[in-house]
Amino acid sequence: MPRKEFQIPDMYKSPIIRKVKEATKITDPMKKDVTPSILDFGPVQFYIPRFFGFCYGVENAIDIAYRTVEQNPDKNIYLLSEMIHNPTVNEDLLGKGVKFLFETDGTERIPISSLNSEDIVIVPAFGTTLEIQEELQEIGIDPYQYNTTCPFVEKVWRRGKQLGKKEYSLVVHGKHTHEETRATFSHSAEHSAVVVVLNPEEAHILAEIMTLERPLSDFDKYFGHKSTPGFDPLKDLERFGVINQTTMLATETQEVMDILKAATVKRFSNADILNHFADTSDTLCYATNENQSATLALAETDADIALVVGGYNSSNTMHLVEILEHKFSTFHVRDANEIQSDSSIRHFDQWKKEILETENWLPTHKNPLKIALTSGASCPDVLVDEVLLNVLSYFDDVKEMEEVLAPFEELAQ
Repeated sequence: MPRKEFQIPDMYKSPIIRKVKEATKITDPMKKDVTPSILDFGPVQFYIPRFFGFCYGVENAIDIAYRTVEQNPDKNIYLLSEMIHNPTVNEDLLGKGVKFLFETDGTERIPISSLNSEDIVIVPAFGTTLEIQEELQEIGIDPYQYNTTCPFVEKVWRRGKQLGKKEYSLVVHGKHTHEETRATFSHSAEHSAVVVVLNPEEAHILAEIMTLERPLSDFDKYFGHKSTPGFDPLKDLERFGVINQTTMLATETQEVMDILKAATVKRFSNADILNHFADTSDTLCYATNENQSATLALAETDADIALVVGGYNSSNTMHLVEILEHKFSTFHVRDANEIQSDSSIRHFDQWKKEILETENWLPTHKNPLKIALTSGASCPDVLVDEVLLNVLSYFDDVKEMEEVLAPFEELAQ
């Protein structure tokens, strides 16, 4: 996809991280090298991954949303739900008078029926369901006029539709309550039988149901609430493909595919396998792949701890945390305000689903202290800058920023 230039508000632009990204674009235009960069401040060093932060789909959504607000000062402007999963961006839009119609879980905040045809509704980057599109059209609002749906989400929908025309069912790897998966499910259900699986563990359960190693009644137990009505795991999984929520771990999506393909081979043999199991590897989001590959490279460094910046309901951010926490003490923070001192930090634990407060989190006795620092695809780089600067404030004799960034500025010239 050709790279489009987006208008991103100055408040989200980064004076520090931008220099690193500009340098790596110059030195590695083909994006082959995932070796992290090092910002060496003397007593503390930051490992910065090759890819992180705003992706194409997020920049596209921010560009459209802010231009819409700027160009329509006298109109009521609504977002279907959070445009992206970043509180800084969403809170700023709320401050500009934009209102949300739904919570992220689909709970209605403002009835669509209360709107009129002159109102503006912005579809978020996750897309939306066909049912909501129809509701908007019924009151005279064009859901595609201010549509910020990520092009790579739409690519998944198109691939699903192609398979539906060939009478394939669809397995969606995703979180069934997530806005994107709800939208993908809706679009897919128009032409195919659909079931959602969360992870490889659920894929194994579905595989065992397919091969009759589990009773068919287990389908309703595990998948009845996240499949199309009347889904028959024996009939509907005779021909199917796997598509995904674009923010899931790419390696996990591949594992789900491998598990279900193996079950298909067991059931039908290798002969003409593509008649039973469609090759959908081309639907994986390039930005998700890049960010996760760069994070895997970050996990191979000798960092002492890791900081991951992003919204606490951001699926892609949580997957970056998941990669890093196997190697380092890893702290998921929404912004620099969560770092209360060099001895206390607030951070999100996705497994406990709560914000924790950890004491003695920063090993300042290390010299130099090495920190892996990254962010989710919906996180502005300026928030990463602020986290970096907050951490630096706890150290003496730190090198001047100009000295640290000079090598990157030279490479970018």
